[in-house]
Amino acid sequence: MLVDPFGRHVTYLRVSVTDRCDLRCTYCMAENMTFLPKRELLTLEELDRLCTAFVERGVKKLRITGGEPLVRRDVMKLMRALGRHLDSGALEELTLTTNANQLARHAAELAGIGVKRINVSLDSLDPDRFRAITRTGDLSKVLGGIKAAKDAGIAVKLNAVALSGLNEDELPRMVEWAHGEGHDITFIETMPMGEIEEDRTMHYLPLSVLRERFEERWTLEDIPLNTGGPARYVRSVETGGRIGFITPLTHNFCEGCNRVRLTCTGMLYMCLGQEDSADLRKVVRDSESNEAIHAALDEAIARKPKGHDFVIDRGAPRAAVPRHMSVTGG
Repeated sequence: MLVDPFGRHVTYLRVSVTDRCDLRCTYCMAENMTFLPKRELLTLEELDRLCTAFVERGVKKLRITGGEPLVRRDVMKLMRALGRHLDSGALEELTLTTNANQLARHAAELAGIGVKRINVSLDSLDPDRFRAITRTGDLSKVLGGIKAAKDAGIAVKLNAVALSGLNEDELPRMVEWAHGEGHDITFIETMPMGEIEEDRTMHYLPLSVLRERFEERWTLEDIPLNTGGPARYVRSVETGGRIGFITPLTHNFCEGCNRVRLTCTGMLYMCLGQEDSADLRKVVRDSESNEAIHAALDEAIARKPKGHDFVIDRGAPRAAVPRHMSVTGG
């Protein structure tokens, strides 16, 4: 087992397979992004090898992320390879986070591999607003991808970044639509990661405020649901659905952190909000045996910090972490 200095077992690995995305969400990316050259990315075989090493050390949940994971060429080859760990019982869950732009093409195969649920990033149900937030997005294509996943038997959880002045007025509608379609929905505070054109403090909406607004509309019951991630869940009595809150700023979720993140270049980040990392690409390319990989994992997890230091301060609006979220993995 991988156990950090604070006794937390690392059982959840988030793996970015690409830093590229087919959207350019204003809170996440700069409009003119510079992406990594192909030679710096781990090959699919190297990603499989590292994921397998983590599974051997007790990781039970793998989440494939990006950027947008489904734009990575031949990514389904990797998904099929990782599916063997589901078949063996070594892995309990293989899932992914996607913007659903490419989902309609892949939903049936993902279900066949053993993917039972996915997260879809969706910040608006208004086509014009969706395009404004994503800069390039077509809402109908995303909704088609969500429907394809549902039709394939994959449970969909929606993730929405709560943005003051941008989408806050339609968040109750998004809850009602999601629950009407049988989907859970989770709201996320904007995270100060990577330099973008705008000042994030302009659109920061504390989720404590959002919950208060929801409680004026619905009866919310706290529930002990734990999906392996940082969200805290409530159930709306009136709609019957679940609402999650991810609050890296107003109430961090570090005390129970069981996660680490592997980037598409092989950098292992022990904390989303810290810069310390371990270079696993060099290890995997310099050694044919996995002994060196396991030694590197032990050394890295021994440095996992107690928590992050995210803060949004109107007096200091620069990013708390210089790398974009798409680099680390969503």
